[in-house]
Amino acid sequence: MLYLLAVLIVAAGGVGYAGYYFYGVAIKRAPKEFLAKTPDLKVDPPVAGASWGEGAEWVSRQSFRTVELVSEDGLKLRGYYLGSERAAGRTVIIAHGYSGKAKDMGASAKNYYDNLGYNVLLPDARGHGDSEGDYIGFGWPERRDYLKWIEFVLQETGPAAQIVLHGVSMGGATVLMTAGEEHPPQVKAVVADCGYTSVEAQLSYQLRRMYHLPSFPFVPSASLVTRMKAGYSFGEASALNQVRKARVPILFIHGDADTFVPFAMMNELYEACKSPKEKLVVHGAGHGLAYDMDKSTYIRTVGEFVERYVHSPTAAEFI
Repeated sequence: MLYLLAVLIVAAGGVGYAGYYFYGVAIKRAPKEFLAKTPDLKVDPPVAGASWGEGAEWVSRQSFRTVELVSEDGLKLRGYYLGSERAAGRTVIIAHGYSGKAKDMGASAKNYYDNLGYNVLLPDARGHGDSEGDYIGFGWPERRDYLKWIEFVLQETGPAAQIVLHGVSMGGATVLMTAGEEHPPQVKAVVADCGYTSVEAQLSYQLRRMYHLPSFPFVPSASLVTRMKAGYSFGEASALNQVRKARVPILFIHGDADTFVPFAMMNELYEACKSPKEKLVVHGAGHGLAYDMDKSTYIRTVGEFVERYVHSPTAAEFI
């Protein structure tokens, strides 16, 4: 009996240690060295193909204004705003990926600003870039931060604002999670590129893939640690549940060769969505590479989708 008790205590200690270990690997703010060991994920920055250089060069030529706000839990969050004389209130808020930063999203920003004439807001997610926070929320606490960024846009452009949310990878999950919240009617459309169904599903998948370990008991243990240290659990952080509540039109984008966020997750999200929806499948595209694989189709599809729900300004509005 004592031997069995000792075994149980040792096992529980091992699982508890594993929970803290995986929290440190995946959730705690720190350099994510494991990304460099993942052969099918572009890094430096994460989720970026050849278009990153194009976007970085474009960002370097723009006069972004640094803006800040304070989150509901007291974190100072930083973003970068670029106004367009053509916008007439039309604004895109673009969410970057895991372990990235706001200005990594230059290619998407360029499309909205140059091709569509939108204002652009690029926030650094909590725990990333120049925003405060010592953990990564995988989109769940960030969904509340994005409601704050939406408020910022309304203050900046007025009640006639028309807002699009666009995100890639973790940013895709972030905008989907935001879509399920109560938000102002000025949010007209969401574009989610290679977002995952839930934090629990994504981390379970990566645990099997990278460590050859089962989800139980490691993911529940890490979730418990995350609840204690970061204030959220993996089970509640579900884009799948959020899209079931969404009323805003959503465009889902995914590459069918994505093995980092499995392509099958897009179909789960698409089927769960009850609001107006479309999907773009880019054949042969890996994770975050749909834009690079078929740039013209990506730009055309995004443009046609958002313009279906965001009215273009008339000539009189520029006078």
